[in-house]
Parts: sequence; structure tokens; C-alpha cells
Amino acid sequence: MLKGIDPVLSPELLMHLSAMGHGEWVAVVDANFTADYLRNGKPLVRLPGLGLARVSQAVLSVFPLAEDVAQPAAYMQVSGSAANHRTAAQQAVVDLLDDAGIPAQKVEAVERFAFYEKIKSASLLVQTGEGTAYGNAMFCKGVILC
Repeated sequence: MLKGIDPVLSPELLMHLSAMGHGEWVAVVDANFTADYLRNGKPLVRLPGLGLARVSQAVLSVFPLAEDVAQPAAYMQVSGSAANHRTAAQQAVVDLLDDAGIPAQKVEAVERFAFYEKIKSASLLVQTGEGTAYGNAMFCKGVILC
């Protein structure tokens, strides 16, 4: 055990998050996401039984968001909906980011098929047990200045 580390963050997940560099993306996806197919050899960490918001909260507790990217966070837009429509799971992530000082306009709603393309550039996939549709988000890593 480590002091001050969210217990959701497994040693494997911490290793991969730590190894990521500035500008790399982590995808936190739902239980129905085709993670094995889209990972293309990239690390995949599974956290079954945990929802999108809880896993995002844990990841963001140690993961600085990029400040040099216009929208360092994204979620999969519900097909056929307005860009500002969010599911409860997506809204929970937007609220979490807002509480951390990241306003909603810095969170991009990405059309479903464009999200599948965007996720191909992710360095790490984290598959949750989120059971609601469109329960997928991405975060771009920033830097911590010493």
C-alpha cells in the first residue's frame, strides 16, 4: 500500500500512467467498448466493477491535464444528439473536471466514429465496468513543473 494513492489505481495502472509522456492520451472506456480490437498492442488495464466517473477520478488524482491543448479532455458524443447533451456518466466526468478547475468548454464532445479514430492515438486504454452506453472519455497528459 502507498499513502495518499487512490486504491483504484492498481500497480499496473500506475506504472503505465507514470510511463506516459506529455501530450499522450489515456482512454477510459466502458465495459462494452471494443478495447481488445482497438488497442493495437497498446496496454489495456481492466477495472471491472468500477464506473467511468470513479475511474476517471482516480486517474485524474495523479494525472496532470495538458494546459497547452485547447481541449485536454473528451467524451464520446451520443449518436444523433446535440454536442452539449451528456449522459449521466459523462456529466459526472465533466463535473469532476469542473471541480478540478477545467471548465466544460475544455471538454470535447467527439462524434462516435471520430472517437474510435481518436482512441487509436491513445497510449493506454483503461476498461471500466461502466454499463451505460457512451461511457467513454479521454484525457491528455500535461506536465508537472518542479
